[in-house]
Amino acid sequence: MAHEDENAHGHDHGHDHGHERGPVADASVRVARASDAPAVGFVQAVVFREAYAAVLAPEVLATFEPRAFANAWRATLEGDQSGDGVLLVACAGEQVVGFAAVGASDDADAHAGTAELLVLGVHPDARRQGHGSRLLHAVVDTTRGRGRSELAAWVLAADEATRGFLTAAGMLADGAHRERVVSQDGNTTGEIRLSAAVVDSEGAEQA
Repeated sequence: MAHEDENAHGHDHGHDHGHERGPVADASVRVARASDAPAVGFVQAVVFREAYAAVLAPEVLATFEPRAFANAWRATLEGDQSGDGVLLVACAGEQVVGFAAVGASDDADAHAGTAELLVLGVHPDARRQGHGSRLLHAVVDTTRGRGRSELAAWVLAADEATRGFLTAAGMLADGAHRERVVSQDGNTTGEIRLSAAVVDSEGAEQA
């Protein structure tokens, strides 16, 4: 997973599993605005610290600061948008409680029709309310809307919860794996890639 204390992207950690506790008032997903950067940065810092607690030293986790993530997202949202990259946010009322980013895959073996789920996270206090599932559905819609037919995501090999969430949505391990550098000391952690077609022969969603 691209560990984005440097560029504010990552992969899908800290998701909810799509289990509904009950109706969530005014729950929605929309395209992010530059003004959302602080809220996204806050959620990302919480999610990343939790997701990497088992694989990174405390001093490295401490570098996951909301302001750094927020500044990177603000620069992205205020800058020239390249390609088909999109940042989405999940909201409970007006409050941003989760986020997801999708863009073109840059994997060497990816074909032109492949998009990548770069990150998906939901604040721990807002999980099990369907926000993760709504974000993933919006990612699929965005992928299809950009004319792409496949969605891929890199996840921590040890993160069974995230893999289970994405697998339940139709994404399966495709055999690709890599070691990602996650600290300035050169420490690495293993990742596996999941992928799925987002349209079938009749154009129906699959992921």
